[in-house]
Amino acid sequence: MSRFIGRDESWLDFNRRVLEEAQAATNPLLERVKFLAITASNLDEFVEIRIASLLQRIEDGYSETDEQGVTLEQSLAAINEDMHGFVDSQYVCWNKQLLPALHSAGVRVLAWDAMDDAAREAASNFYQREVDPLLTPITIDPAHPFPRVLNKALCIALLLRRKRKGTAGPVLGVVTIPRALPRLVALPSGAGTQDYLFLHDLIERNAAAMYRGYEILSKAAFRVTRNSNLYFQEEESRNLLETVRAELHNRRKGDAVRLEIEKSADAEIVDRLRMNFELDESQVFRTDGPVNLSRLMNLYSDTPRPDLKYSPFVPRELRLNRKSVDLFDELRHRDVLLHHPYDSYDGVVGFIQSAARDPNVVSIKQTLYRTSADSTIFNALTEAAQSKEVTVVVELTARFDEASNIRWARDLEDAGVQVFHGIVGLKTHCKLALLVRHDPDGVTRRYGHLGTGNYNPATARFYTDLSLLTSDPEITASMHAVFNYLTAHSESSDYSPLLVAPLTLAESFIRLIHRETEHAAAGRPAQIIAKMNSLLETGIVEALYAASQAGVQIDLIVRGICSLRPGVKGMSENIRVRSIIGRFLEHSRIFFFRNGGQEEIYCGSADWMPRNLFERCEVVFPIRDAQIGARIRKEILAALMADNMKARVLEASGIYRRITPPDARQAGFSAQDFFIQVAEGKASPDNIPPITSDQPGNAAKRGSPKRASRG
Repeated sequence: MSRFIGRDESWLDFNRRVLEEAQAATNPLLERVKFLAITASNLDEFVEIRIASLLQRIEDGYSETDEQGVTLEQSLAAINEDMHGFVDSQYVCWNKQLLPALHSAGVRVLAWDAMDDAAREAASNFYQREVDPLLTPITIDPAHPFPRVLNKALCIALLLRRKRKGTAGPVLGVVTIPRALPRLVALPSGAGTQDYLFLHDLIERNAAAMYRGYEILSKAAFRVTRNSNLYFQEEESRNLLETVRAELHNRRKGDAVRLEIEKSADAEIVDRLRMNFELDESQVFRTDGPVNLSRLMNLYSDTPRPDLKYSPFVPRELRLNRKSVDLFDELRHRDVLLHHPYDSYDGVVGFIQSAARDPNVVSIKQTLYRTSADSTIFNALTEAAQSKEVTVVVELTARFDEASNIRWARDLEDAGVQVFHGIVGLKTHCKLALLVRHDPDGVTRRYGHLGTGNYNPATARFYTDLSLLTSDPEITASMHAVFNYLTAHSESSDYSPLLVAPLTLAESFIRLIHRETEHAAAGRPAQIIAKMNSLLETGIVEALYAASQAGVQIDLIVRGICSLRPGVKGMSENIRVRSIIGRFLEHSRIFFFRNGGQEEIYCGSADWMPRNLFERCEVVFPIRDAQIGARIRKEILAALMADNMKARVLEASGIYRRITPPDARQAGFSAQDFFIQVAEGKASPDNIPPITSDQPGNAAKRGSPKRASRG
């Protein structure tokens, strides 16, 4: 058995866990549709980045093998086989489970023949008014070469034959479905129903009018996925912003890496498309239903059926101590931890807005990795630039957000903000905001926000993240040094108490793991609990194996990729791994070390992956406030470890299994549902059930020294 689980194998397993949520009848029906759409979107990114990268390496002549001697070609073949099976499972879920259940619930996706006269008339009118003016039908012949099909654009291929006698054989027609139009056309519905028609079905129905003089022999919807990696040499670029903008244009035209087409497609259509896009048969995915299941997200968002969705909840607002004059006064005496989305993200927005409007704040520095189109934080920063020094580090190469980040950067500069793009060769992935304020007591202080998630109020509603607001002078001084590193490449040998990638983070994590190993060897309390999105860094994994062999109890909560193989006798028998897939995307990173009884907790923006540790600027920060440490340990981590409904456990074989289903002896417990109840005042940490033998880890008592109040 290999010491490591393959990266791609592990990622595909993660997407299967998301698909399980679409298959689970215990989830609300439209939420299941959303989970299915997410699996399709996830697979798109995997194909256009990971598969494209493997193909590129093969074409470039790389011949490396993994630890078991598997070549790149063999690996790609296995992944393709796995993906084909996964796509089949997606369509079984849609056709056999979700579609019938939706129809029973009165949400109907209809074929033309199943529509009544009123619905057909409405659809035809919509086509003539909104659709037909945007269509450009093309026939492939010597005068009309194959059109440049854009990345992931939904198209219709038609096999055509001239009606005029004596003409040549069949030709191919292509119609690109405009992205400006809704993927689902709402139809007039009867009482108790919400009816839709797929846009491509409507266009196919009217195809004859676009190809007058032709007989349509066959037609099928298809979609091409292209290589979406950005290829540019930053060190050769005089202007990084312009270089990224140019490469975004090229991305839309990258080499094809996948063809999706309806299973009913005529073999001649498939062959012509495959030859045009220069694809092997293994790169053709025949779908038993609508091409591009990610567009089912529109079905979720457009259908006003709250009874088929998760019940809404109101996040807990940040409440100040009654003695505090404002948030800054509060932070002079204690740190504040926000657990999103259960604690409202308005607390973070308010921190930035208060800084923008407070005349005593003289400087704001912030990093931006991903933002939202209507960001209140952006507005606050542009407002602040009118009266104070504002510096923003914008990461231009945040994958698939490059175009929006370019717009942000230009708009910020136009407003008077000093905009930087970080360090050449490194993505700026840390989440930092630092303020300088002349306080009423005559002291100039720094106030900081450090987070595990992006400054994006939109995604903060469904990503779980942690935010720390603090005026700790050591932490904020280190934040200042990090900003100097980002804007001037001014390196320091020590950023403590912060851990900073690529400078100190990797070696610090390994040192912390080794310290637990030494504690265990000396008979002192030793334990590690680490929560993250992905675990892939070999050095970290080997350090964890060594700690396990020394007797350290290690519990890992890893949402996605995990290359560590747990539970192997003599190697990792003291390591347990769980993954939680639920209503919210688990995104927070938390690292707990028992440290012989002097417990330490760190949070931050970094996963245990090579890219986070060596190819990005990341910041991991300590939790120094005893009450916050207790909350993270006894409430947040304890609940995640006790989850027996949304958690899956990774076995040594690499297979994830659900925890033993709840029975009469043990009630079901969902950590995310529990956090909602806590936010609504309906539960307390005392309601967390004990961890059973079938679940990884055991709760440990919390006892960190309390940090003194700051004056």
